[in-house]
Amino acid sequence: MAKKSSHKLLKATLALLLLLAVAVGGWLWQRYDAFATTPLAVAGTERILTVERGDGFQDILDKLRGLGVSEGHDLEWKALAHEMQVMSRLQVGDYTIRHGITPAQLLRKLESGQVIQHRFTLVEGWNLRDLRAAMAKDEVLVQTLPGLDDAALMKALGREGVHPEGRFLPETYHFTRGMSDVDLLRRAALAMDKALADAWAMRDPGLPLETPDELLTLASIVEKETGKPAERPEIAGVFVRRLKLGMRLQTDPTVIYGMGSAYDGNIRKRDLTTDTPYNTYTRGGLPPTPIAMPGRAALVAAAKPQPGDTLYFVSRGDGSHVFSSSLAEHNRAVACHQLGRCR
Repeated sequence: MAKKSSHKLLKATLALLLLLAVAVGGWLWQRYDAFATTPLAVAGTERILTVERGDGFQDILDKLRGLGVSEGHDLEWKALAHEMQVMSRLQVGDYTIRHGITPAQLLRKLESGQVIQHRFTLVEGWNLRDLRAAMAKDEVLVQTLPGLDDAALMKALGREGVHPEGRFLPETYHFTRGMSDVDLLRRAALAMDKALADAWAMRDPGLPLETPDELLTLASIVEKETGKPAERPEIAGVFVRRLKLGMRLQTDPTVIYGMGSAYDGNIRKRDLTTDTPYNTYTRGGLPPTPIAMPGRAALVAAAKPQPGDTLYFVSRGDGSHVFSSSLAEHNRAVACHQLGRCR
């Protein structure tokens, strides 16, 4: 009789434990299900979550906690990631986390790579030193350029032996976290390849240019001489006519480029007479390489210069120029706009 009572008590206890387990399981499931669809309380309008290469799921959770996301136990986050099959599929990048997003929506966002697009603008007329300095200040790009000289850079781009000046197209490039400076330059180099090829294909017949590289060099000079974009074709026309006539280009930006780090912001008479490969006062023809990075408009201007008979120009001091056909006319313009002796 005692054995029967003991057996019944055991069965009752097991049944109670089973019911309790079912109840607890049900409660846990309801909690988990509610967690997946409960909006997160993100402090402020939005926060930025950065997923870096090598981050594991726990690293991402720790970063979320650091941003003030307190909802859910780590086990619930991991269970949800397993259920959604995204645990190992979360992508590198910067993500905007806004108030009200649910854990399920957030994980799907990380899986789909809806990352913030960053921007880097390569400015028309920059030289390579300017470009390197600007890239070094970018806090998102992966920095690899500091360890590469110009020759190593071009080798890394698959352009070994090519002079790097002028080879990157000035534009605004969008990129995501994880991209390196060299990766972005590869895109800019390919963009310049296409822009240069397009300009070369549309060039006027009879241009005194034998190769696309010469067009690139001329466009770089036009870019540096331009204060007003509308003047690019007319400035290009002056240089093209000078090349045809065998006149020296006599353009200050080439002299400045040849001076390198010795240039202190002023160009003196002795600088104009000191010979370098880039001094177009002492040497005829185009300099050996571009002196800057020309934009699309400068490339087109060099390919299709404005016709006319002008051979000289001088700055008015406001970014625009006075164009002249004769030396006497030019000297009068110089006296007026450079020396203040207008008559």
